[in-house]
Amino acid sequence: MVTLRNGKKVRSVNASRLLLAAFFILAGINHFIAPSIYLSIVPTYLPWPETLVVISGGAEIIGGVGMLPARTRVWSGWGLIALLLVVFPANVQAINTGMIIAGHVVPTWLLWARLPFQFLFVAWVYRACVRLRKGARPSR
Repeated sequence: MVTLRNGKKVRSVNASRLLLAAFFILAGINHFIAPSIYLSIVPTYLPWPETLVVISGGAEIIGGVGMLPARTRVWSGWGLIALLLVVFPANVQAINTGMIIAGHVVPTWLLWARLPFQFLFVAWVYRACVRLRKGARPSR
């Protein structure tokens, strides 16, 4: 937890971090429940798509769990930022090949709209896990 003078700020930072952790953990689990969604967007030039889906799903779970304790938060934050950047080509591949989720074709405009969200997630992870605010100190 980050200790600030304003208790409200601490709660909002923690709530934001919990929401983000839940997102990554659930997204990671989904890689194992519905791997076909992710397999369809692995760029064709990459080898072993099944292995890459397992690795990225596991990394999301580990990163999401790791962002909760203060002791591992910064490392998890940097790891998730790296993961978000590394999987960006999969989002581009989704635009090129299309994407189907639960039997429904995802509209192309939505796949395009998804691209900037990758960078918003990078900023969110950085803010929730890596950046210490002025006057803040990490908890132990």
